[in-house]
Amino acid sequence: MSRRAPLMLSIATGDARPINRQIVDGVRRLIATGELPVGAVLPSVRGLAQQLSINPNTVAKAYGELAAEGWVESRAGLGLFVLPPRQLLSDAERARRLDDAVGRFTADVIGLGYSGPEVLDRVAAELADCLPRQVA
Repeated sequence: MSRRAPLMLSIATGDARPINRQIVDGVRRLIATGELPVGAVLPSVRGLAQQLSINPNTVAKAYGELAAEGWVESRAGLGLFVLPPRQLLSDAERARRLDDAVGRFTADVIGLGYSGPEVLDRVAAELADCLPRQVA
């Protein structure tokens, strides 16, 4: 059986998001960018907890959320595996969540003093970094 490599995740203590949310967001990003390909095995709960110096229950909660959302699946005795992407939400729910995220983002950045084009350029660059790598 192959050894599980550590996830390239970090926890920011100053982040307003709970630690389990930071883990969920980080794993989603790694999957979305292709850094964690389909079939990749995630570290064990205990392994990731040790890597990040956090409570294993926090990792278990994050892994449970990722599994419930269809990002990963648990295989008894084998570990947690990255699943192929699939759409579990209706188009209306996806649109609602996008509207909510854009609203939160706008509320967070409106007072920072950047122009609209500057914000859009930064968002476009971030999205370009997050989209799966295209193989030519």
